[in-house]
Amino acid sequence: MAHPIKHFLTITRHRHKVIANCFRAGIPLRGLLHDLSKYSPTEFIPGAKYYLGDRSPNEGEREDYGYSKAWMHHKGRNRHHFEYWTDYDFVTKRMSGVRMPKKYLIEMFCDRVAASKIYNKENYTDSKPLEYFLRAKDHRISVINETTSDEIEFLLRMLEEKGEKETFRYIRKMRRKDNVKGE
Repeated sequence: MAHPIKHFLTITRHRHKVIANCFRAGIPLRGLLHDLSKYSPTEFIPGAKYYLGDRSPNEGEREDYGYSKAWMHHKGRNRHHFEYWTDYDFVTKRMSGVRMPKKYLIEMFCDRVAASKIYNKENYTDSKPLEYFLRAKDHRISVINETTSDEIEFLLRMLEEKGEKETFRYIRKMRRKDNVKGE
């Protein structure tokens, strides 16, 4: 049974948490632009149809078809997903990950924290985003750029060990040092 209202509320709550995180990180425009494609019919309709409440509806669509059309659409339009940053490597003759620009890496961090809060609800701790990242680390090694993987893992470990306040302070400092523009 489809759940369009529940899905709408979930993606909107998630988006608002990402917006707040992006403002804290100093990339407000990235937050305001975050995940707008989820409201398109290509992503919204399957999201409502496969709404699960405690995890991505893309997983339900994958169970039916072996892949998710909504995810394929989403990752191809949203640069905060490392899957967007793949290209053919002339050296290895394979598709491989390209290093993500810092503003999208920061947005990815903001997204992962927000998603963990939405899906874990009252069970959220600052270790949940890292746990989620590490669960699939071995499976994504050929898709994500090694430096990008190390950078996001560093931020997620900092979150687990030092909390949000210190991690966002570090991110803002890193942005200034590396002259990362919010957009």
